[in-house]
Amino acid sequence: MDRYALIGNPVEHSKSPLIHAAFASQTRQELSYQALLAPLDGFSDTVRMFRAEGGRGANITVPFKIEACSLATRLTERAKLAGAVNTLTFMDDDILGDNTDGIGLVRDLIINLACPLASRHVLLLGAGGAARGALFPLLQTKPASLTIVNRTVERAQKLRSAFSPHAGQTTFTAGGFKDLGGWEFDVVINATSASLQNETLPLPGNIFAHDAFAYDMMYNASGTSFLNWARAAGVARFSDGLGMLVEQAAESFALWRGVRPSSASVLSKLRLQLASHD
Repeated sequence: MDRYALIGNPVEHSKSPLIHAAFASQTRQELSYQALLAPLDGFSDTVRMFRAEGGRGANITVPFKIEACSLATRLTERAKLAGAVNTLTFMDDDILGDNTDGIGLVRDLIINLACPLASRHVLLLGAGGAARGALFPLLQTKPASLTIVNRTVERAQKLRSAFSPHAGQTTFTAGGFKDLGGWEFDVVINATSASLQNETLPLPGNIFAHDAFAYDMMYNASGTSFLNWARAAGVARFSDGLGMLVEQAAESFALWRGVRPSSASVLSKLRLQLASHD
């Protein structure tokens, strides 16, 4: 049986084994998928051991995505641009590194949530790894404009410089939270870690255009601090990042197995589980 794994630290609460087991059952693929806890100083050894034991591929989670980028012998274009890898595929003498996070975000927005991005005005909050992984797929949807803001303005400006060659006709800008006064956006995406600490970002409440969509890459049963703030600001259309988790997994599964699973039933099951733990 082909073996796959999630490698990270921590991994005990990961939903990835459940997601991939559901995908395998749905597509009638014979495989196993487990969560592997790697020591903080032993990521590469964990990967090598898993591969030597017959592993065919692995998803990588925090804090090893950048290290996985260095471990890969070949990178997809989106992984190169992201500077981080969340999917490894073991191919004879090669290790292919990919990043499926951004395309997972885009597919969740466009397909699951019926939130188009083409010709829309998009605001991306944050300039860390999550934002970097999302930028190339977001630009590929050809929004009218894409704006990055971050507490440290220089980080946002560096991301803009790095991704500008891929902006095409999109108006692509970067700045700080204080620069948002008077601007309105159709889609606002939180890629910061603020929701993990239950923090509220210093955002003006009038950044949302009519019928705007608010999206948080984080998720929890009671709603994230960003989405709670967006609702209080009058936003009626919003979602957390649970669908992004499922869609990035579906992209990895398709890369490994050559068949794309349907995510709808898996996402519904996770939603019910999440609600039952509230």
